[in-house]
Amino acid sequence: MAADAEILFSPFTLGDLRLPNRIVMAPLTRSRARKGALAPTALNAEYYRQRASAGFIVSEASQISQEGQGYVSTPGIYSEAQVEGWRKVADAVHGEGGLIFIQLWHVGRVSHVSLQPSGGAPVSSSAIAARAETFVEGGRAPVSTPRALETAEIGRVVEDYRRAAENAKRAGVDGVEIHGANGYLIDQFLKNGVNRRTDEYGGSVENRLRFPLAVVDAVLGVWDRRRVGMRLSPVSPANDATDSAPEKVFFPLVEALGARGLAYIHVIEGATGGPRDVAPFDFLKLRKSFSGAYVANNAYTRALAVEALAAGRADLIAFGRPFISNPDLVERLREDAPLNAPDPDTFYGGDAEGYTDYPALSDA
Repeated sequence: MAADAEILFSPFTLGDLRLPNRIVMAPLTRSRARKGALAPTALNAEYYRQRASAGFIVSEASQISQEGQGYVSTPGIYSEAQVEGWRKVADAVHGEGGLIFIQLWHVGRVSHVSLQPSGGAPVSSSAIAARAETFVEGGRAPVSTPRALETAEIGRVVEDYRRAAENAKRAGVDGVEIHGANGYLIDQFLKNGVNRRTDEYGGSVENRLRFPLAVVDAVLGVWDRRRVGMRLSPVSPANDATDSAPEKVFFPLVEALGARGLAYIHVIEGATGGPRDVAPFDFLKLRKSFSGAYVANNAYTRALAVEALAAGRADLIAFGRPFISNPDLVERLREDAPLNAPDPDTFYGGDAEGYTDYPALSDA
């Protein structure tokens, strides 16, 4: 291993946790929760156990309520069966000496009526349909037109986040990550391409930050701030969510998160799963404006990760797709070994094929 690559495998203190390396397993939707209950299964526990050598794992996004679901067969964190399922996952990861955070998720308008309670419309900051698709029983479908949350309803949604945070703690995971990225509900309040509200949750930047920070405060009422992070995607157009002046929104947001003492921000640099230079944005300045750890994400290779850490542009690097096909990604990166190629046909739904059957280096 080249000397300059050592930094990727050096320990790091995140909040009150000591991480064995700087490699984070990013949240990856795989749509393999138990049918009906939408609870993690023994198969899910094995999947995460295989990948426990990461500095820490951020679980696949997990809806905080049925209303928060946007894709078929994604796990929730709002029922007892789901808490029990996540407990099995946490136990499996801890049995390998690993750490895992649950990502708390509400998709907002990126949903379909077939997934919603009583077949109702999804909710959002405003009643504007996204130009996006989702997965439902039977395949892909355009997302449904949402209704705008009433002002009086927002407290209910914040309470759903708080309850989900409590459930995550009961499941025995090590922390939680609030999903504020990729055009989902929190992002729909942040970005003025979606948020056209005229009440105290729309219009000015201060108003558009109100709901996201209320969610953060609710979660901090349950978890120690050192065990809470937030995922952000300032310039990603994922799920048709854009803002005309993202630096004017995300710098104040990140400063507010720092003032609250969050352990980290998890930042998608560029378009989610796409080009890093999709729009101008000073990510280094964003990093410097936050007092906690900075987790960088988006198309990082081993070389780019080492370079970013050595230059001080990030504290931790999140890898997504490489973890799908490489359960021992940390070892492969350490040895600079070839990576298994992923099979996109098995990314979403199914069984062990393309999920827990990718070979490790030791199998060769």
